[in-house]
Amino acid sequence: MTILVMMGVSGSGKTTVGDRLAHRLGWAFKEGDDLHPPANIAKMKAGQPLTDDDRAPWLAAVARWIDDWRRSGISGVITCSALKRTYRRVLADGRPQVRFVYLKGDAALLSHRLARRRGHFMPPSLLASQFDDLEPPAPEEGALVVGVGQPVEAQVEAIVRSLAA
Repeated sequence: MTILVMMGVSGSGKTTVGDRLAHRLGWAFKEGDDLHPPANIAKMKAGQPLTDDDRAPWLAAVARWIDDWRRSGISGVITCSALKRTYRRVLADGRPQVRFVYLKGDAALLSHRLARRRGHFMPPSLLASQFDDLEPPAPEEGALVVGVGQPVEAQVEAIVRSLAA
């Protein structure tokens, strides 16, 4: 059993790549944004970045989802920005099945994507705050790093190849 956490800033493609990857592997998929408390969504809609305290109940909900999969023996893919090392520890400590996939992109590309995105609560104006909070995974975290400048199918293929290695 493996549980992949698709991480990265807003607009990096966590949902798109994660959903396609889960479909390709025949694994469960969960959109982590669905686990945000309503207060977090309201705050982001208002253009206010989340604090560590705001994110704590969300990270706990993501961890509970992961634990449910673990108890059920289900491999899955879940999205979660997991911007800081401390957030990733909340999700991974005591959970050897968890592996992070860091969807890495530059601010210009992701800003362009966010400007075209419709129907999402996260406004493009918060991208800078996400990059400010981002602590890219260190080598010892063992994250798979995938550049988002390539087509989605190429990203999925890179992840599948890395998992098989």
